[in-house]
Amino acid sequence: MSVKRCTSLIGGLLILAGGLVVAAPMVYANDEVLKLQKDDGQWAQQSKDYAGTRYSTLNQITPENAKNLKVAWSFSLGTLNGQQGGPLVVGDTMYAHSSYSTGNSHNIFALDLTKEGAPIKWKYVAKHDPKAVPVACCDLVHKGLQYGNGKILYQTLDGMVIALDAKTGKELWKTRNADPSKGETNTAAGLVIKDKYIAGVAGGEFGVRGWVAAYDINTGKQVWKARSVGPDEDLKLASDFNAANPHYGRFGEGTKSWPGEEWKTGGGTTWGYYAYDPDLNLFYYGSGNPGTWNPAPRKGGDNKWSMTIWARNPDTGVAKWAYQMTPWDNWDYDGIDESVLTEQTIDGKKRKVLTHFDRNGFVYTLDRADGTLLRADAFVYVNWAKGIDLKTGRPIVNPDKLTKQGEDTKNICPCAMGGKNYLPAAYSPVTNLFYASVNNMCMSYEGVKVQYTAGAPYVGATVLMYEGHEGKDKGWWGDLIAWDVVKGKRAWAIKESQPPWSGPVVTSTNVVFYGTMDGWFKAVDARDGKLLWKHKVGSGIIGNPITYKGPDGKQYVAVYSGVGGWFGATVSLDLPSDDPTAALGGVNAAYLSGLPMATTKGGTLYVFGL
Repeated sequence: MSVKRCTSLIGGLLILAGGLVVAAPMVYANDEVLKLQKDDGQWAQQSKDYAGTRYSTLNQITPENAKNLKVAWSFSLGTLNGQQGGPLVVGDTMYAHSSYSTGNSHNIFALDLTKEGAPIKWKYVAKHDPKAVPVACCDLVHKGLQYGNGKILYQTLDGMVIALDAKTGKELWKTRNADPSKGETNTAAGLVIKDKYIAGVAGGEFGVRGWVAAYDINTGKQVWKARSVGPDEDLKLASDFNAANPHYGRFGEGTKSWPGEEWKTGGGTTWGYYAYDPDLNLFYYGSGNPGTWNPAPRKGGDNKWSMTIWARNPDTGVAKWAYQMTPWDNWDYDGIDESVLTEQTIDGKKRKVLTHFDRNGFVYTLDRADGTLLRADAFVYVNWAKGIDLKTGRPIVNPDKLTKQGEDTKNICPCAMGGKNYLPAAYSPVTNLFYASVNNMCMSYEGVKVQYTAGAPYVGATVLMYEGHEGKDKGWWGDLIAWDVVKGKRAWAIKESQPPWSGPVVTSTNVVFYGTMDGWFKAVDARDGKLLWKHKVGSGIIGNPITYKGPDGKQYVAVYSGVGGWFGATVSLDLPSDDPTAALGGVNAAYLSGLPMATTKGGTLYVFGL
């Protein structure tokens, strides 16, 4: 298949964008990773720490001096598709990764921070199976590397899990986790917990039945695998699963919540960022949309456990609890978004909680020990549901916004790209606020009959996306928001002319860094959103900035520039405007927003300092 044909297919799809209770062991998380996450001079995990806070105590850059930031150095990543995730910094080395390319390769670099301009220590170039390109979701992206026990661990587009020696770049082992000939791919970062690397899978739009799996980081051997949908034994449910909230669902409901055997192509893929609580010995992640997008073939139940927040034991894969956010999903509100772990006083009681900004437009706060839902508030304009019933945990659905086969349902908010997409939120214990990049978009959605064929698109929907509900304020496609989870409302918001698809980072000095789709890298005050500084980079930003301390003792901020992903693929894949429903409505949104005139494709790592 030619590169041109592969690219065309990606653009058209875009997609087309039981067990026993096991006591938590006394051994905590990977000791090295746990130590590194407490050293704010380094950045050894994609989300900074197991709690997923993206918070740093580095204090050299302040609201007063941020205006003095300059480019310290930059580095070409060698590819031009969407550059997601961010680099890692361990010791005196930065580990950077590129997107994949239609040339079926991707790059990983180790850069020497002790030398001027950070020259390359080693470079790893991996070829991936060309079968993965036409079935990849939402551009040829990669959400990032992870570090543990002297290894760089990551997942590839064609479903491999690979470990590299962090000092030399030597490939230590390679294990197959997914099969692109069946529509299975991976773009996620995974997570290192103890002696295991937790991997997921993408491909919900191809009827892939999702899972998470654990691999021994020393050998690559699979230790366990747990599905999102299907029979209880495949789901690995604990004997006390959902004991605190049996109304969320118990044993035997997995297959019963699907008509016939629709669960066999049920989706529920797992390509977001993960979090982990070492004290509870539970890791948390979201499962995605059910297959197909057309709800008609799936009618008859909740389609458990798609669209779900999961809590599992990383040693065994056994699920302690699960909470489904969008039963019988009608809108592709893919539930894979990250969870952030904090302590909050909710209704007068201090709790260890999990906060999750979901694509469906609601931000959920749950007790992370047992899954009890404590709060659920709309963080963007929502009209598909009137709210969330805290007693039942179920959405109060607006019947006028249910989608149907053969009927175009208009003005559904938010759109399938979500109130927030995959990009992770940040949290500051100084302000007790969450910072998130969110969308202002709605959609029209028509279910279409589709037949399942392994490895072929299994979407069944025609979607058109456009600017959000308010109309009167043209040119507003998204915001950076500061969210007060206790009060359940925004503290402040910054309107953007392009949706900001960059996961913010926040510091103890109250500086928030984030990027925009049209290529601005910004610093704002975490307390009130005041703009402190901005710099125009070479391409739109969909990566997540990090901050670290260099060997010279100075604080730096680093970010990838390279537009892409679902919204930005119109640019990175050169998609024309003649079919506005291409990329499942993404083309229409991109051209209406003016994105093709606002930025060009790219692939550069930028590092800023005072």
